[in-house]
Amino acid sequence: MFVLGLQGSPRIKGNTSILLSSFLAEAERLGAQTQNLDVARMNISPCQECGTCEKKGFCPIDDDMQQVYPLLRQADIIVMATPIFFYGPTAQMKALIDRSQALWSLRYVFRLMDPGRKWRQGFLLSVGATKGKNLFEGTVLMAKYFFDAVGASFDGALTYKQIEGSGDIKKHPTALDEVKEKAKALVTPFLNRKKILFVCAENTCRSQMASAFARYHAGDKIDAESAGSAPAKEVNPIMEEVMTEKGIDMAYRKPKSIEEISRSVKPDLIISMGCEDACPFFPGVPNNEWNLEDPAGKPISFMRKTRDEIENRVKDLIRTGGKQCHLSEQFQ
Repeated sequence: MFVLGLQGSPRIKGNTSILLSSFLAEAERLGAQTQNLDVARMNISPCQECGTCEKKGFCPIDDDMQQVYPLLRQADIIVMATPIFFYGPTAQMKALIDRSQALWSLRYVFRLMDPGRKWRQGFLLSVGATKGKNLFEGTVLMAKYFFDAVGASFDGALTYKQIEGSGDIKKHPTALDEVKEKAKALVTPFLNRKKILFVCAENTCRSQMASAFARYHAGDKIDAESAGSAPAKEVNPIMEEVMTEKGIDMAYRKPKSIEEISRSVKPDLIISMGCEDACPFFPGVPNNEWNLEDPAGKPISFMRKTRDEIENRVKDLIRTGGKQCHLSEQFQ
């Protein structure tokens, strides 16, 4: 379970930073993985309106935003934190928002569905110096459109007026407690999911498709990860093509090693697909073998057949509650 924080204030350790840090600390205490991006100190150029994202499905600007796209896709919860500058977010946060057009294009131009879209949550934290009646309206509206672009439903906001001096938010009678309560409310349902690790050799085809289908069909019940015993540098482009035929977007995925995953994930179930002697071992964790031939290097028709077989097996796993793997309460 992964929570991504986007901190947009140029002030070091400012009020929105304190709010976001409190949210992420509570999420970690509950058992989530978190990452806090200091957006104001990242190299994110403004959108150049070149049109590449709407023609080809990606942004060609080579800067730190290329690191942000995959994190937005991995996240279960995205928290945007920004002070109000002229009734809107900071310029640094606005640059990130504008560059999310690349993800908007994949959904609304190319008509592809990010596997996590149905389950991902977005939340806004914001402070403003004045007591204006409409102080947060512009930023809330922008947050709604931003979260929709990156594939998250808008789950509300915590906003605080007349917060200006450094550390003023700590003097607020309820703010920090409210942030912790909201973190608990958002994070807890995700922590109740069962963790399934899909493993193959290179983590370029079979395990990638399996984790995507599991998240797409049951992301509210399954926390799906994938890894490889000998991960390649990139996912298989033919795999991406056949998943696109199903309307599923596999953009921004990178192969991961079993060792990398094992540092942060203790699965409830491992499903292996051809990792042979290098299949992972977690004491007490069932390991189910799906004997599926590696489709890499074979005709696209074979990749399609493998894709459909994997989707059917994932659906069966969800439907039976994993009973064939001695996990009778897995998805109850």
